[in-house]
This record gives sequence, structure tokens and C-alpha cells, in this order.
Amino acid sequence: MIGTGAAMWLLMLLFVVIAVVVAFRLCGYGCGLLADRAVRRSGLPVVLRGLAALCGSVAVAVYAWGLLYVAGAFMTAEDGGTDSAPVQSCRTPGWWERHQQGVEITDYTVGFIPLGFVCETSDGGSYDNGDVPGYVNPAVLGFALTAVGCAIGSGYVAELRARAGAREGEAQRGS
Repeated sequence: MIGTGAAMWLLMLLFVVIAVVVAFRLCGYGCGLLADRAVRRSGLPVVLRGLAALCGSVAVAVYAWGLLYVAGAFMTAEDGGTDSAPVQSCRTPGWWERHQQGVEITDYTVGFIPLGFVCETSDGGSYDNGDVPGYVNPAVLGFALTAVGCAIGSGYVAELRARAGAREGEAQRGS
């Protein structure tokens, strides 16, 4: 029987594997669309879909990278035995001074959106231990928003072209 900590760690690693597969698939799709643009001279919607796929690929890959850091901090926190209290992942610079002032590290939580390993203290406060690099969450947000913007732009341009083609067809039938 697997404990809840081990199950969560395995689930995080499974998600990392799935994210890597999705990132490679999106990258291949995006590169294929952009290569199609060079070969067939396809239009702007194809280019925007390709860029959306590539930006989505980067967002998923960076998220998976950050999730590996969270999984490492979680694995360290779940490691029992000697020297496991307070949780080693929460021993950031300055924790000993807070401990001497009577503030104890009581628990931790794992944040998935945004990614982070948050340590909770006895005075009701909490702090991020800083294991996840500072560029991960902004990069994921930026690339994800860019991917969504490119995908919406692709659909918008395709719709405008379809409407223009329909108007052109109506004008030819009317004359």
C-alpha cells in the first residue's frame, strides 16, 4: 500500500511525463505548421496556429520544469527520520532566527497554480521556500497567454477571410 505522500509524489512525476509528451507533441505540430507555411505559402491563420502551438509547448515545458522543483521539495519534506523536524524544505535563510523568536514551522502545502512550495508557521503566516525558480511562473503565464492570443487571432483572421469570401461570392452572383 502506498502512502498519500508517495502517491502524490508519483502523481507529480506522472504529470511531468505527460507534460513533456504534450510539449513535444505541440512543438512538432507547431513546427509542422510553420514548415507548411514555407512550403505551401499558407496564410496568416496557419502561422498563428503554429506560433500558438509553439508557445503552448514552451509553457507546458516550463511548467513541467517547475513541477520537478516542487516534486523535489516535496520529496525532501516527506523524508522522515532524523533531522526531519522542522521540514528540511522549509529551512530557508532566516528560519533559525524565527525559530528562536518562538515561530515554529508547522506544515507545508504544495501550490500548483502558481507553482510553489509554501511553508506554514505557528503564528498563522506562510512563506514560499523559493525552490521554484522565479522565472517559472511568469514564463508559464506569459507563454500561455501568448498561445491563447495567437489561437484566438488565428480563428479571428480565418473568420474574417471566410466572411470576405462569402461577400465576394454574393457580389459575383448578384452581377
